[in-house]
Amino acid sequence: MRVPGDKSISHRSIMLGSIAEGETRVQGFLQGADALATLSAFRAMGVRIDNDGDDGLVVHGVGLHGLRAAANPLDLGNSGTSMRLLAGLLAGQQFDSTLTGDSSLSGRPMNRVALPLRSMGAKIDTEAGGRPPLRIKGGEQLQGIHYPMPLASAQVKSCLLLAGLYADGETRVTEPAPTRDHTERMLQGFGYKVLRDGATASLQGGGVLRGTDIDVPGDISSAAFFLVAASITPGSALTLTHVGVNPTRTGVIDILQLMGADIELANHRDVGGEPVADITVRAAPLKGVAIPPSLFIISMVEFQ
Repeated sequence: MRVPGDKSISHRSIMLGSIAEGETRVQGFLQGADALATLSAFRAMGVRIDNDGDDGLVVHGVGLHGLRAAANPLDLGNSGTSMRLLAGLLAGQQFDSTLTGDSSLSGRPMNRVALPLRSMGAKIDTEAGGRPPLRIKGGEQLQGIHYPMPLASAQVKSCLLLAGLYADGETRVTEPAPTRDHTERMLQGFGYKVLRDGATASLQGGGVLRGTDIDVPGDISSAAFFLVAASITPGSALTLTHVGVNPTRTGVIDILQLMGADIELANHRDVGGEPVADITVRAAPLKGVAIPPSLFIISMVEFQ
C-alpha cells in the first residue's frame, strides 16, 4: 500500500522547480487543496506546469529571476505553508505581489516571517496585527542576515532561506529546536549548496538551481493513522511502501516502538535528498509510556 504524497515536499517541489533552470519532473504530487494553491500561484506567475498522469507534473522552470507579476492577488486558500514560504521567495522579486487567503488564513498573524524579512530589506505591509493580505514591494535588494529564531518553525526557516537565494551575502538561520529540513534537502537536490552547522542552516545568495526528478515520498503524517490502526487491530499485518522517513518526521514511529509496536523499516534508499523506506507494521500489545519531550516536539504535527 502506498499512502498519498508528502504535502511539505509537494509544496517545495513546485516552488523550487519553478525557479530552477530546465525541467523538473514530479511524481507522487499530493493533489490536495494546499499544494494545489501553491501550484496555481506559480502558474499565475508565468510558470508552465503540465499534468503528467494522475499524480505527475512537469514544471518548466524559469530560473531564479524569471517569475512574472501575477495579474491578481495570489489567493492561497487555507495554506499557511504557501503564504509563509512565498513571502520569502517573493520578497526578492522585481515586481510587487499580494498574498491573500480565505477567512481562516486571513486571521493568522504573519509577523513571524514579515519581521525578519524586513530586517533583510524587504518591504512588506500587512493588516493590523500582522495579518494578511501581505503586500510585498518588488525591486528591493535583500541582504543576508543571521537570524536566531525565537521559536522553532520549519516554515519560518524555509521562508528566510528562500529569501536568502536573492540576498547579497550569506543568510544564516539558527533554530532553538530541530524542525523539518525538507527545504534544505531539496535545495541540495536541485544542486544548491546549503551548509549545516549544528542548529544553523546557511546559504549564499545568487546561485543557480538545476531542474531534477522528484518522486515524492508517501507522507508519514498519513502513514501514522495506518501504523496506529494496524498496531491495535489483532491479526493485522500491513506494509506501506515508499514512505518518507526523514529523521525530523519519524517521531511517531519512535513513540509507537517505545510503546511496544512491531514496526520494521526495510528497503532504505535516498530519493532527491530525502530518506525513504518501506514500513511493515504488525499487531502487538501496546503499553503506556512517558513520551520524551524531544520526541513529542517532532511528532506532534504528525498526529494532528
